[in-house]
Amino acid sequence: LRTLTIMQEAINMVEYTAGEKVDLKYISLEDAKTYELLSHGNTAGVFQLESAGMRNVLKELKPNKFEDIIAVVALYRPGPMEQIPTFIESKHGSKPIKYLHPKLEPILKETYGVMVYQEQIMQVAAEMAGFSLGQADLLRRAIGKKKMEILTEQREIFVKGCLDNGFSEKLANDLYDLIVKFASYGFNKSHAAAYAMIAYQTAYLKANYPLEFMAALLTGVMSTSEKVTAYIDDCRRQDIPVLPPDVNESFANFTVTEGKIRFGLAAVKNVGLNAIQSIISTRERVGAFRSLRQFCNDVDLRVCNKKVVESLIKSGAFDSLGGKRSQYLAVLDDTLNQAQSYHRERQNGQISMFEVLSGEGDWDVTRDKLPSLEEFSMKEKLSFEKELLGFYISGHPLEQYREILETQMFSSSDLAQCRHQERVKLGGIIHQVKTIVTKKGKTMAFFTLEDLRGEVEVIVFPDLYENSREILKNEEIVRVTGKLDRNAEGEVKIIGEQINSLRRVPKKVYLKVSEHKKEYLYSLKEILLSEEGTLPVYLYLESSRKMILTQMDFWIPEDENLLGKIKELIGQKNVFVKEVQG
Repeated sequence: LRTLTIMQEAINMVEYTAGEKVDLKYISLEDAKTYELLSHGNTAGVFQLESAGMRNVLKELKPNKFEDIIAVVALYRPGPMEQIPTFIESKHGSKPIKYLHPKLEPILKETYGVMVYQEQIMQVAAEMAGFSLGQADLLRRAIGKKKMEILTEQREIFVKGCLDNGFSEKLANDLYDLIVKFASYGFNKSHAAAYAMIAYQTAYLKANYPLEFMAALLTGVMSTSEKVTAYIDDCRRQDIPVLPPDVNESFANFTVTEGKIRFGLAAVKNVGLNAIQSIISTRERVGAFRSLRQFCNDVDLRVCNKKVVESLIKSGAFDSLGGKRSQYLAVLDDTLNQAQSYHRERQNGQISMFEVLSGEGDWDVTRDKLPSLEEFSMKEKLSFEKELLGFYISGHPLEQYREILETQMFSSSDLAQCRHQERVKLGGIIHQVKTIVTKKGKTMAFFTLEDLRGEVEVIVFPDLYENSREILKNEEIVRVTGKLDRNAEGEVKIIGEQINSLRRVPKKVYLKVSEHKKEYLYSLKEILLSEEGTLPVYLYLESSRKMILTQMDFWIPEDENLLGKIKELIGQKNVFVKEVQG
C-alpha cells in the first residue's frame, strides 16, 4: 500500500513539475532506461528489488525482459535461491540449457531450463503424464505435504501416466524427482507477475523521473530516519542534490525544485502540522519572508513557538535569508519578544509609535539586526541537523571515508542479508556509548555505530573494552570487526572483536609496481601483510595503467620503518604517501 501511495505521489509530482501525465497502465515493458537501472542494481526504493542481496543478483543477471523480473521475484526466496546461479549462467550462455526431454523445452524455455513456477510443474505433469490440470494441482499440493506414503502413491500414478504416453520409466522417475525438488518451493507465477509489475513500475518511475520518484519516496518514509538516511545517500549517488528545509520554499512534504529535491518541513523535529500550515498560509498571503523578524511578526506564534523556530534555524530553514544560524539563534529571544508585543498591539488596534515616527517600520521589519558572530563549525551544524532531522543534510562526517566504506566494508543496510554469526567489517561514527559492570566486576560497553546508510548496535565485551577504551567515545570514527548476531525477532547486532580508529587514516599510500616481476610482488605482499594498519594501500600497475585499492588485509600502519622496507624493495620514487582530502 505504501509503495502504491509513493508511486501516485511521484506521478502527481511529474504532472505538477513537468506538465506530463504518466499512466502506468500504458508504459512500455521494454523501456531501456528501466532495464539499465535494474542491471546496475540501482534499486533502492524499488518494490521487492532493493535488498543488498537482490541488487547483487540483478547486477549479475542483467535483466532485459519483463519475464526475467518475474523469475527473479519468484526465485529470490529461501529454497529456490540456490537455483539463481544456474538461472543466470543459463541466461548468459555460460552454462548450456539442458532439458530431460525435448517436450519440456516449450514449458521451461522462458526460465532457461530452471523450474521456477507452480504452473510449470502442473504443465509438466499434464504434458508428460497426461494429468488434467485438476490432477496436476492435486499432485502439487500432495508433494507440498511431504508425506512419504503420499509421495510414493503419487510417483506410481505419475510414472504410469508417463509410460502410457510412451516415455521410459527412467525418464518418468527422473522427472518426478525433479518435480518433488521444485514443487516444495515453486512460486505461483501469477503472484510473481503481480509483484514484478509493481517492481517494474517503480523502477520505471525511478529511471525516467528520478527527482520526482525520490522526492515521493522520501516523503513516504519521512517518519523512519534510517530509511531517509539511506535514500538521501542514494540521491547523492545519483547526483541529485537534496536541499535543507527552507521557510520560503519548503512545503510539508519533499518537493522538486529546479533539478533538486527540497526537504519537507514535516521531517523537521518539533515542527508540527499546525505550524507548517501557518508558515505556508502566511507565505501565500504576504509573500516570501525576508527576515526572521518579519517571519515572527507574520506567523501564528501560538503554533510557531520558540521551539519550532529554533528547530527551523538549526536545521537550516532560515539560511536563504542571508544570516548565519549562530546569528539567528543569538537574536531569537529578542525577536520573539518584539513579535509578541507587535501581535498584542495589532490585536488591540494599536500601531507602533516607532513605525509612525520613524517611517522605517517596513525596512526595520524586513532587515534583521544581527550581531557579528562566527558561524557554527561544520561539525556543529551537522550535529544540529542530526538532532532535528535524524540525519545529515549539509554533508556527512563520513564523506571523506566514503570510498573506503563502500568498497571495503559492509554497510548497515546490508546486514539484513547476512547470516547469523557471519564475520563482518563496518565503519562509522560512534554514538550513545553506554558502559555496565559485569557480575565479575569487569566493564563492558554498548554503542550505536552510524554509517552512510543507517546504524547498528555494537556490543563490546570486557577484553575488547580494555583494548579499545581510548577510542570508545561519542563522535569517534571507527572500523569495527565482529560477528553478526540475529535474535528470534530478526533484530541484528554486532558482537565486536576488533575496533580501530578511522580518524587515524589521514593518508593514503600509493605504490607503483610492475605486475610482471613475480618475486618482487611476493616480497611486497609479505611486507604488507607483516603489520596490520589502517592506511589504505593503492597499487598502480604500470603495464595496464590501472589503479587498484587493495583489500584491508594489505593496509599498513603509519610506520616509517615499514615504509622504508617498501621503498627499499620497489624504489623510493615508486612510493607516494598523500593526505586524504576533504
